[in-house]
Amino acid sequence: MATPNSVTPTNCSWWPISAVENDAGNSKEPEDHPESFSPKSKDTLVLYHWTQSFSSQKIRLVIAEKGFPCDERDVSLPLTEHKEPWFMRLNLGEEVPVVIHGDNIISDYNQIIDYIEDNFVGELIPKLIPETGTILHSRVLQYRDILEKLPMDAYTHGCILHPELTTDSMIPKYATAEIRRHLVNASTELTKLDHEEPQLTEPYLSKQKKLMAKILEHDNVNYLMKILIQLSMVLDQIEAELEKRKLEYEGQKCELWLCGHVFTLADILLGATLHRLKFLGLSKKYWEDGSRPNLQSFFERIQKRYAFRKVLGDIHSTLLSAVLPNAFRLVKRKPPSFFGASFLMGSLGGMGYFAYWYLKKKYM
Repeated sequence: MATPNSVTPTNCSWWPISAVENDAGNSKEPEDHPESFSPKSKDTLVLYHWTQSFSSQKIRLVIAEKGFPCDERDVSLPLTEHKEPWFMRLNLGEEVPVVIHGDNIISDYNQIIDYIEDNFVGELIPKLIPETGTILHSRVLQYRDILEKLPMDAYTHGCILHPELTTDSMIPKYATAEIRRHLVNASTELTKLDHEEPQLTEPYLSKQKKLMAKILEHDNVNYLMKILIQLSMVLDQIEAELEKRKLEYEGQKCELWLCGHVFTLADILLGATLHRLKFLGLSKKYWEDGSRPNLQSFFERIQKRYAFRKVLGDIHSTLLSAVLPNAFRLVKRKPPSFFGASFLMGSLGGMGYFAYWYLKKKYM
């Protein structure tokens, strides 16, 4: 639940640092200058996120399932926008997502969910956390706790760094070397930013320590094997819970979900988790081999929901959807010569065309 200690009030006069205007007094385009973003109104929810961030995906799924308007702003992790001073000041060194609503800034992922659930209510806005005191409420809290404790960050980095642990991963092989290079460069960049922004020394140094700890931990095969065993145990428990729902509602015509006949936050968290595991190449090992039929049926059904199609799209094009927007933003940030731009755009168009036909041939 959001508290005064976790929801930071602000009059947004510095948003995020200051309103950057040109000599004519007109604000610069927010797409080119994230530091000039400002909430449109106190009633508008502004979400700073990154498309491929697991926490961001879950927040976006919550918003999409509730169906209310949201002003979404990309903070590109591959382009290291989350390390820039304007964003570091915004969330004191933490990662995406960050939510702005009126005079409130919420940068803790779980507190964002509780804040949205408490503040966006109405007849046409579904509740994702059932009423306190009900059996559904206790089940949702139980599986929220279980699923949130899964170290998805470690699974993600670990499977990229050690593809031998996966089966049919959708991540290209060159990503292993790329992520190692990115992690090393990120530490160097943080040191540079520390010197340029001395008032932010503490969050920068904190970020450095977390980064180096991740490199060591996620590159440890023994640690990865241990947490993958824990993942298997959690999925066994969920498989058994889904079987209980079938027995509990036997003979009744209703759609069954993890905690009952009502779609809840627990289903969002489980769906997002399965989506990430499939992207990493772990689905055939954990449910597509027929060992957990209830889990497979759940995943097939949840992928058909409008919110999941809107936020996560076709899982086979996940990587492509992450690469192309960054390429275009990089061109806008550092425009090449006319010839270079034409060549780059042509190349991107060609890659998109061949990627489309490759995916169509392979999966359709």
